[in-house]
Amino acid sequence: MAKIAVTDGMEEGAVRWLESQGHEVKVAPIDPSALLDGALAGMDAIVVRSATKLTAEVLRASPGLRAIGRAGVGVDNIDVVVAGELGIPVVNAPRASTQSVVELTVAHLLACVRHVARADRTIRRGEWAKKSLKGTELSGKRLGLIGYGRIAQSVGQVAQALGMEVHAYDPYLPPQVAKAHGTFLHAEVDDLFRRCTHLSIHCNLTEETHHLVNAERIASMPHVGADGTVCGRHLVNCARGGIVDETAVLEALENGVLTSVALDVFEHEPVNPDHPLLQMDGFHGTPHIGASTVEAQTRVGMDIAANVHAVLNGDNCDFIVNRPHL
Repeated sequence: MAKIAVTDGMEEGAVRWLESQGHEVKVAPIDPSALLDGALAGMDAIVVRSATKLTAEVLRASPGLRAIGRAGVGVDNIDVVVAGELGIPVVNAPRASTQSVVELTVAHLLACVRHVARADRTIRRGEWAKKSLKGTELSGKRLGLIGYGRIAQSVGQVAQALGMEVHAYDPYLPPQVAKAHGTFLHAEVDDLFRRCTHLSIHCNLTEETHHLVNAERIASMPHVGADGTVCGRHLVNCARGGIVDETAVLEALENGVLTSVALDVFEHEPVNPDHPLLQMDGFHGTPHIGASTVEAQTRVGMDIAANVHAVLNGDNCDFIVNRPHL
């Protein structure tokens, strides 16, 4: 039997499954200061989402940890290098939320070009702004995908079904993968910006990708679609906050360089209600809900429960994201 702390919530069925395997599961948030004071001492494993930060200091204050589970994809809230040095495998659940994030990304793309959020705001103010809300179609335009993993590939398939030409940048991707999906793969990220009127982010947050979307690259985007339509420039990020330079995006909206921006993720979360982006007509956002569907939460709970159990049981697990020095 292992003791497992679940600090950011977990689907009830997954908790029951872990308990059925003989584990003791404690579902409760833990204050950051308590984590630093060794609140995880005596725990064999911890399962987190994005709220709990497992820094090097927290990990070193947590003797006995044998597994860390990230209920989701990104592990930027976990110091995976130090976890490896301490011999702690970190596992994630990369497949569970794919469909949900794909659908939210496409929803944001459509909302951008058809001014859905802006239209809603005007009608709530008693305005009938029909003439000023003329949008454009996605069909006939070029969509650029920064990162071309599982989610981006599915977004690309939907975009192609809508009539878009799909381009991608992913330096770690074998070219034949993009070719198999009918996607144009670019060797340089700047080429992607110069070709595409619509961009969607699908990469991890690293030192390399921090503020990858900056003022210079935004300005290099075309504003005329491949079909000759003046469609403007549109940006969507449902991946990780910090990849987009929010100051640069704000200035681009203010100057009319960007037509619309949709963010599900922010550099600092929860986002400050006084954030100037929230005052811009061309902006709309959601509070990091990419994986927040009934279906995804059921899948992610069961996936991460199974992966953590496998590690604790010494079984093979294909979803270990670091190299623990066991």
